[in-house]
Amino acid sequence: MPIEIKELHVKITVDNDVDKKPTIKNNSNNKEQIVAECVEQVMQIISNFKER
Repeated sequence: MPIEIKELHVKITVDNDVDKKPTIKNNSNNKEQIVAECVEQVMQIISNFKER
């Protein structure tokens, strides 16, 4: 027997700190780190799809 959800309550908190802006450095090391992290995340997503 399927379950029907008639009402859903979602509560979130957004903290908007304008003073805490991250500093971005435009050097090649930072770009390499960003690319490496993107590749790692893509590989994780592919791995998750293969597990299904």
